[in-house]
Amino acid sequence: MYFVGVDVGTGSVRAALVDRIGRIIQKSTCDILTWNPEPNYYQQSSDNIWQSCCKVIKDVIKEVEPSTIKGIGFDATCSLVAIDIENHPLSISKKGEQEQNVILWMDHRAKKEADFINQTGHKVLRYVGGKISLEMETPKILWLKNNFPENTFWNKVGFFFDLPDFLTWKATNAHSRSLCTVVCKWTFCPNVKSDVLGCWDHSYFKKIGLEDLHENNWRKIGSKILEPGQFCGLGLTDIAAKEMGLNVGTPVATSLIDAHAGGLGMIGVGLNKSLDNNLENRLVIINGTSACHMLVSGEEMFVEGIWGPYYGAMVPKMWLLEGGQSTTGKLLDHIIYTHPATEKLNIPKNTRIEDYLNEIIVKMAIKKGLKYVDYLTEDFHIYPDFHGNRSPIGDSSLKGMIVGLSLSVDEENLAVIYLATIQAICYGTKHIIDSLEKTNSKLKVNEVLLCGGVSKNKIYLQTQANIVTLPVWTSIENDPVLIGSAMLAATASKEYKSLQETITRMASDGQITQPLKNTHEYHNRKYMVYLEMLKNQQNYRDIMSN
Repeated sequence: MYFVGVDVGTGSVRAALVDRIGRIIQKSTCDILTWNPEPNYYQQSSDNIWQSCCKVIKDVIKEVEPSTIKGIGFDATCSLVAIDIENHPLSISKKGEQEQNVILWMDHRAKKEADFINQTGHKVLRYVGGKISLEMETPKILWLKNNFPENTFWNKVGFFFDLPDFLTWKATNAHSRSLCTVVCKWTFCPNVKSDVLGCWDHSYFKKIGLEDLHENNWRKIGSKILEPGQFCGLGLTDIAAKEMGLNVGTPVATSLIDAHAGGLGMIGVGLNKSLDNNLENRLVIINGTSACHMLVSGEEMFVEGIWGPYYGAMVPKMWLLEGGQSTTGKLLDHIIYTHPATEKLNIPKNTRIEDYLNEIIVKMAIKKGLKYVDYLTEDFHIYPDFHGNRSPIGDSSLKGMIVGLSLSVDEENLAVIYLATIQAICYGTKHIIDSLEKTNSKLKVNEVLLCGGVSKNKIYLQTQANIVTLPVWTSIENDPVLIGSAMLAATASKEYKSLQETITRMASDGQITQPLKNTHEYHNRKYMVYLEMLKNQQNYRDIMSN
């Protein structure tokens, strides 16, 4: 008995064959296309994404009988998909390229629309930290309405999907949407006291100029909302089953946003197999191109600059608070691959560049007689919001800052800049934790659970633990996001009675990194510099605006 988890990330689609206790048996990856026609515009193709999904699914199941696959779960980035009235891709490209019908999550074209929406002060904004992000879907839809002629675009719209919901639609022909996507990215209003999960707030859409989405009972954006892990439609259609090499009717689970699938796969890591485990006070960080910070609570609590609280968005019947950083893994790549020394590095075969730089950092600390590598950055400071701040400031116009540059361009200089960037990203996490804990005494983070590429980086893990002065857990399985989407499949197949039970039964064992207490004072001082750099940038903006 197996389950298939499918994860559509920013640059690739991945699938995993997962057994009933959460072990990954087989994996496959396929790159997907992204167009960047001008600054802040990022576009993809839903056809390309779907074909890639089918390819990786066929790859991971080729050694097993289709009858042994008991369910499929999808997760994906929170990107906007436009489909026309004939169920074909509807271009969102200025030049009209038909296949380019997806506005990627990191696309920032809708700044003007987001600013307009935030000026309305509508009550639904309370659930997105007080400010809607231009990465969310209604600003992007408003941009499309404002910038494309009605007769060539708006009148041709059949559906708008969040990418995770597009995938379940393609697999099952069902038009249901996930509570996760609509609550987190579309301002759907949950109802915790009713069997009906909630409703769309017509007054919001009317106020921002999208009232026509109300037509036909919200048909274009979804009238049937399901909790993550629920059985979707009638399972795989004939067409989808043929494309994947699976049986018709194979259960398909209601999907999750990719970060939330990672949260699902991580939140039980390191706990015992008791169904009574408390999932609160565990901050899950999904760290890829960007980072999402997930904290669940049994109570509805609001934190300025933090998205949510979102009801049932990750764990059923629990509220989710979500922080985020717009660039983490992408920022590290940018710092490394734009440095003059990188192309001259003599990296041994099969060695990751991060591991090579980590070795240089350790050697530099020994050479300088430093007890901890952390101290190498005493005179070097970075503010990491190169692509704006998602949390807790909520300002997409913020930029990165570097203090301490010299004329040096050797590999040691690269190593120090790289280390300072890791620290800066971790200070961003501390900023988010401080914002959570200062708002409400009931919001307490006791431990951090980290997944993504950086979870393989020992210096990153130790730095994160040192800066937040908390234990940091990682999974012994190398891909909790795919395990999270497989958990959805296991729940939809009825292998387990509920998603909560699935979390308990399929969560992997963990490894823990404890903070080094002697670095605490040093990082407190560096964190003060981080906050001062933020203030300084805002002051510089005020000076220039006057």
